[in-house]
Amino acid sequence: MNPPPEIFATARLSARKPRVDDAPAVFASYANDPEVTRYLSWPAYARVEPLKNFLSEAISHWGKNESPFAWLLCLRGSDRPIGSIGVTIEGGKAMFGYVLAKKFWGRGLAAEALTFLVDWSLAQPEISRAWAYCDVENPPSVRVMEKAGMMREGLLHRWHVCPTLGPELRDCFVCAKVK
Repeated sequence: MNPPPEIFATARLSARKPRVDDAPAVFASYANDPEVTRYLSWPAYARVEPLKNFLSEAISHWGKNESPFAWLLCLRGSDRPIGSIGVTIEGGKAMFGYVLAKKFWGRGLAAEALTFLVDWSLAQPEISRAWAYCDVENPPSVRVMEKAGMMREGLLHRWHVCPTLGPELRDCFVCAKVK
């Protein structure tokens, strides 16, 4: 399989591999916001140092050409992160996750980045399914997936923990695009 592109651009975004020195900007932009991380698998960061560790691990995956792959999203013409998107490739399937700073919600930016990566993944002969899931209480995320060409396939009962909301497994919608 071809490795994912280390950088890519859409009409309004540029995406690149993370750097450890991005941690303060990522922290300030979105990673410390409990509203942004409300439905994610990780809670808001309270300090920059653990975020540096996460970014270092993400960089390591790129160096080994192994999944998951993560990109920081920046507005075109800027190098300042406003969000991130990632893909886990396993068994002919590409699973996506994304996050965007609150002040950039509702502009179609997450769908723009996701569309690019869904199209890239399904262009790979080895990948037949591009998919993602989100909490049932997060309909804007379903809309992101649908705008990226994914179709809602169903409901995954007791699928995912959102630490910001507590330790219980929560129901999620699953969306996918297949070839």
